[in-house]
Amino acid sequence: MNEDRFQFYALYLTRFASGFGFVTLLTLLPKYISLFEATGLVVGLFTTAFTGAQTLATVPLAWAGDRGDKRLVLVGVLGVSVLSYVAFALVSTPAAESWQFILVRGLQGVAVTGSGLMSLALVGELAPRDSRANYIGKANSWRLAAGILGSLAAGGLYGWGGFDAVYTVLVALLVPAMAGVWYLLDADETRIRGNPFAGLAFNRRLLTLTSFRAQYAVAVTLVRTWVPIYAGVSAGLGYSAPLAVGLVLTAEKVTNMLCQPFTGRWSDRAGRSLFVFVGGGLYGLVAIAVPFTPDVGAALGLPASFPVVGNLSAAFLPLLACNALLGVADSIREPASMALFADEGTDDGSVASSFGIRELVWRPGSVLAPMLGGALMSMQIEWVFFVGAAAAFSGVLTFLGVLSHNYGTRALTEW
Repeated sequence: MNEDRFQFYALYLTRFASGFGFVTLLTLLPKYISLFEATGLVVGLFTTAFTGAQTLATVPLAWAGDRGDKRLVLVGVLGVSVLSYVAFALVSTPAAESWQFILVRGLQGVAVTGSGLMSLALVGELAPRDSRANYIGKANSWRLAAGILGSLAAGGLYGWGGFDAVYTVLVALLVPAMAGVWYLLDADETRIRGNPFAGLAFNRRLLTLTSFRAQYAVAVTLVRTWVPIYAGVSAGLGYSAPLAVGLVLTAEKVTNMLCQPFTGRWSDRAGRSLFVFVGGGLYGLVAIAVPFTPDVGAALGLPASFPVVGNLSAAFLPLLACNALLGVADSIREPASMALFADEGTDDGSVASSFGIRELVWRPGSVLAPMLGGALMSMQIEWVFFVGAAAAFSGVLTFLGVLSHNYGTRALTEW
């Protein structure tokens, strides 16, 4: 048996490499729009190809992980990741066609989904039940660190060596991750017969969690999508100050990354459902505060000019604080929620399918919320955050009601 800590290190590296690739490509999408002179429908397909492939791949990949060896499935999808980035290098030329890029984006979507599902499923299986959220929080911190570094490094790598330099670095990260999974992880011996999704479809605990998660997806998608829009348009930071907007967005990732290992450990001790409830409620409270950041900045007499970034707005510091608090709120909820899904899956060997259900439940809200946000923005942008907060509050109250009805009033601290 390999030492558990080395197995976790291999999975953490996998989370980092996969997250780094995803964020790097997301950061470079404007370069591809310019390269292919894409407009309208084609630009939409750049994103739709990725998300559509993710949705279609979730069920078969989760099924394969529960019916077979998750380690082998993870090695396979990491290999697909390597192939996708080699393919990106080949289609990153003026001679390439936009449809080729769209196909490769779909391949990347399959790889990102597979690596996320399998790495989380293996972390959930390897971690002791009484400290599962702590280990999941550490794994998520590696992914969040990759998101921060990827967004910062993408432009520099591209400026230094073009697309070839970017994809060389991504492959150089993925190959050691794939080798680490192959050599350091023990073979996964859990197997489940039949269709694991059918066995989990009417699981009472998963239904309780999804009553929250389906609504919460609307809240998070609205708030995350519109914070940079609000910062640039309504809070006075201006799109001419991209560094300021970038700092606001990075604040959420940094606090989320730093807090998750600790909040995961505390949720293992105090009750994971309590942390889901508190994290979701706090997210709603902070979302309500976002539209008031210009008033807060003016009332407190905060500076509107800063070194390096220049003249901005008095709303900058309050908005920076709000987004940092959104990261804290999500760090309270996320490892606890993931550990609860892992608990249900590991009980009968279908942990990959449990995480697959978690992923699928998120999809409708994340697809519909941007359209809802666009309609609300046409009225008044502040309503995007008010409706997002309402969705968070509705989710936590529904969760509390279903949890209390099914498991009693003390379930919030015992489950």
